[in-house]
Amino acid sequence: MALASALSTGHQAGEAAVPLLVGLIIDRAVTTGDTGRLVLWLAVLLATFATLSVCGRLGFQVGFGASVEAARSLRVDVARRTLDSRGSADSTMLPGATVNIATSDVRRTTAVHYQVTQGLAAAVGVVFASVVLLTVSLPLGALVMIGAPLLLLAVRAISSPLEQRSSVQQEQAARAAGVATDLVRGVRVIKGLRAERAGSERYRVTSRQALAASVHNARTEAGFKAAVIALNGGFLALVALVGGRLAADGSITVGQLVSAVGLAQFLLEPLSGFGGVIATVAAGRASAVRIAALLQAPPAVVGGELAPGPAGRIALTGVHGPGLAGVDLEIEPGRITGVLTTSPEAASSLRRYLGRELDPDQGEIALDGITLRDLDPERLRETVLVCPHEPDLFTGTLAANVLAGQPGAEAEAVKHALAAAGADQVAETLPGGLEAAVSERGRSLSGGQRQRVALARALLRDPGVLVLHDPTTAVDTVTESALAQGLREIRAGRTTVLITSSPALLAGADRVLMLHEGVIVADGPHADLMSGHPAYQEAVLA
Repeated sequence: MALASALSTGHQAGEAAVPLLVGLIIDRAVTTGDTGRLVLWLAVLLATFATLSVCGRLGFQVGFGASVEAARSLRVDVARRTLDSRGSADSTMLPGATVNIATSDVRRTTAVHYQVTQGLAAAVGVVFASVVLLTVSLPLGALVMIGAPLLLLAVRAISSPLEQRSSVQQEQAARAAGVATDLVRGVRVIKGLRAERAGSERYRVTSRQALAASVHNARTEAGFKAAVIALNGGFLALVALVGGRLAADGSITVGQLVSAVGLAQFLLEPLSGFGGVIATVAAGRASAVRIAALLQAPPAVVGGELAPGPAGRIALTGVHGPGLAGVDLEIEPGRITGVLTTSPEAASSLRRYLGRELDPDQGEIALDGITLRDLDPERLRETVLVCPHEPDLFTGTLAANVLAGQPGAEAEAVKHALAAAGADQVAETLPGGLEAAVSERGRSLSGGQRQRVALARALLRDPGVLVLHDPTTAVDTVTESALAQGLREIRAGRTTVLITSSPALLAGADRVLMLHEGVIVADGPHADLMSGHPAYQEAVLA
């Protein structure tokens, strides 16, 4: 920005020097008829044009480059905060709103970099022109030096409503983007519920609010620009009027009059530029507040510095939360443990607590004797992998989705993971096999295919502790039984937690725990619980 300001200042100084040089050429060469001086001053004028042209071009390149680099850096900061392993306490922001902040708000904020360099150069140009005018005529110079600051104050005063309107418009636009993204992500559910009209109406209302805010903001901005032009025009008319009277009285020469008029015309650009700078800063400030709110949002969890142990023993002590009422249990390392819950809320809480998306309201969860609060969240996620019920796939190929968590995996390991998850069968049914294209969020695949691909991805990652939440709800019974066997083989000697009600998966577990009304009510092998625990039998069969 400093270099861009210096170069742009050179451009503005050269622009201001041109009318001065033209006036000097008239007074010292044209009126005197001195050809030598005329050639000399024309050469100086040509050199001035060349210098201001080079400075202007380089100033634009450097200033715009600073803006682009700042935008890149700020987007990296937004992405890093969004992907922070500690999460964010602000869980109300929709993904579309986050994308809007990373694009539109960042663009508005970093546009200030270029505009400020232009504003500083314009200020220098105004000062330079004022000093020249003082040498030409003291009244003209005084008029400009007194009037310019007053003009800036007036422009700043009328820009306040623009900043407020810009903030409202950006908030409404982000909300509309968030709602649109939310609806697109759930389009299948909406169609299944036949709720297309309700979804469309929801977006229509939100988008109309965003449109109304945008129109209001555009009107305010148009009024602001019109007011700036009127103020500048009135000021320049006053300068021209005073200069004309001085020339008529003989107080200044013809060349000085030409210089004064030229400088007055030159002042139109930097003075008008101040309005654009102020408008950009006003919009940038509103966007900066939104970016700062995202970057400064407190984390959902606070991490320690310790690294998790290799065993994978999990202990819950007095854990309270949604669906959990003081859970005490211990999950032995190297075994498959099934957890059956009669409450979806309890299953969700258990999954989120083990993945440390949130901390329990009360109680502690420990891994190998160290509470999760004392572990580094980044290292914890290297050891504990939690797979939610709804798997997320990405645009690309089937192979790319499986390899997403382990890019350098060996071919044999990939083969075993695909077979254990039944994803090899998915590849066989698709044209192109593992190189088959997968559309956005895996919508080109069926629900069961998506679950098997996501399971293969998790198994290939081979974490010390793997937590699976209902990984087979969309597959048939025969396939589910095969997956249970494959899971048991590939996870031998590794800690695995299955939060599920699937009889096939529970039958393949070494031990099953049943959660009812927030507490453990059953503990043992699946076969024993099915024969000796009516409540467990009812929950499984239901």
